[in-house]
Amino acid sequence: MMDRSPLRYGYLVAVLTLAAVVTAAGGCRTVLTTAAYLIKGTNVDADYDGLKDKKVAIVCRPVTNLTYRNPSVAKELAREVGILLRENVPKIKVIDQRKVTEWADQRDSDWTEFTEVGEALEADMVVGIELQEFTIYRGQTLYQGKANVTVSIYDCTDGGQAVFEKTLPQSLYPPNIGIPTSERPEAEFRREFVRVLADQIARHFYAHDPHADITMDAAVLE
Repeated sequence: MMDRSPLRYGYLVAVLTLAAVVTAAGGCRTVLTTAAYLIKGTNVDADYDGLKDKKVAIVCRPVTNLTYRNPSVAKELAREVGILLRENVPKIKVIDQRKVTEWADQRDSDWTEFTEVGEALEADMVVGIELQEFTIYRGQTLYQGKANVTVSIYDCTDGGQAVFEKTLPQSLYPPNIGIPTSERPEAEFRREFVRVLADQIARHFYAHDPHADITMDAAVLE
């Protein structure tokens, strides 16, 4: 069998050399994009692919203090996750988020289990999102989104059994830099971060590019 170590070494040297040239010519933003292009591989499989051809309710539940500080974030996050699942999971039927919101609002805090929503709306599966932290500020003059999330899937056709559960790594947006608050309105940045967080949640349920986050700092700077 041929020893591929020299090939790997040669490829690494070529990548690092090209990255150095690009950095000198175009700066950090360009090199981030170029590096992502060079190392991008094939998509990885979904962590859980059982949402295909299912009727799904998406429910986001924030901790109490987040409800008062960011009252609309949970609904926006659930809606954005639903959009991504519709676009990427074959034959999925996502229950209209307005129906989920209406059911939850009517009961205020009287419901405690994600499966209650699924059963009431006749869903096959429930995507339950526990939003434990959500902030958009790093100090008084910089934006940097930070969130902690746990995602669970419940099978309502099997007694509400939990079939998937994962606590995601802390989400930072952008990962390595802050954005001056003078550059964009708060509401605009919050929407951006919600979309990023939704992508980080939804991608667990369909094949996706594992290197998609590499160019995030560069994209924000554009």
